[in-house]
Amino acid sequence: MEKRNIAVLITPGLLFILGMILLPILVALYLSFTNYDGVDYQFQGWDNYKELFFHDPVFWSSLRHAVLLGLAFVLLQHPLAMFMAIITPYTGKLERILRVVIFIPSIISTFVTSQMWVSILSVQYGLLNRILSGIGLASWKQDWLGNPEIAIYSIIFVAMWQGFGYAYLLYYAGIKGIPAELSEAAIVDGANRWQFNTRVVLPLMSPVIRINVVLAIVAGFKQMETVFLMTGGGPANSTQFLATYLYSKAFREGLFGYGSAVSVLFVIFCLLITLVMNRLLKKDVGEF
Repeated sequence: MEKRNIAVLITPGLLFILGMILLPILVALYLSFTNYDGVDYQFQGWDNYKELFFHDPVFWSSLRHAVLLGLAFVLLQHPLAMFMAIITPYTGKLERILRVVIFIPSIISTFVTSQMWVSILSVQYGLLNRILSGIGLASWKQDWLGNPEIAIYSIIFVAMWQGFGYAYLLYYAGIKGIPAELSEAAIVDGANRWQFNTRVVLPLMSPVIRINVVLAIVAGFKQMETVFLMTGGGPANSTQFLATYLYSKAFREGLFGYGSAVSVLFVIFCLLITLVMNRLLKKDVGEF
């Protein structure tokens, strides 16, 4: 009787997983071996994958951009988010205001923030170029979104700015969860703030750091909305990411079979990254 009740309770969840997650993955896997164009298809084996690996430089540049964004999250955004999370509790009455200000970019619509940055970075009427001219740095003016050599870095900056609040929130929540007794004990032992944060806070934050790093790298691979709204992957595919390239192939060019192959590799890359990062960051940590 107990087993029957358990089966009844878990069946809806299993059906949802099978129908909404596993089934689409299997369909995409099958279509990746075809030349499906939205109407008809023929099975063609590994041709899509051969084309991707050996004859599609845009795919590799999209993958490189995703890796670059993931590294920017981990090496630039997250250390700064951790630093801000550590100093926030020491700001006294400004703590609440600081939390709100830092998290605001993350709760604004992606469409709104993307269009705002398009306006700021515009070569014709953008605020950034006007500020540079106003302070005597007119030689620094650039076509921030139209220059293939610069556009990718503009996209990376905007993505880091928009996602900064989430990284900060996780680190801040982890720090606030550290018992006050540890801080009091460190003070009694003669530790200053630097020693307390480096020898107590950071080790105890290891689980949060691990989760945040994995999420950041996967987010780099999943980047879509900001790129699509700001550049659409251009100019000359210089800001293509895996997700935007998948969309471009499947829905703009109608190559659903080819786009399915990109999506399958997309899922595989995300799974591999998650497994590798969990293996690298599986060091045992202390408990609160």
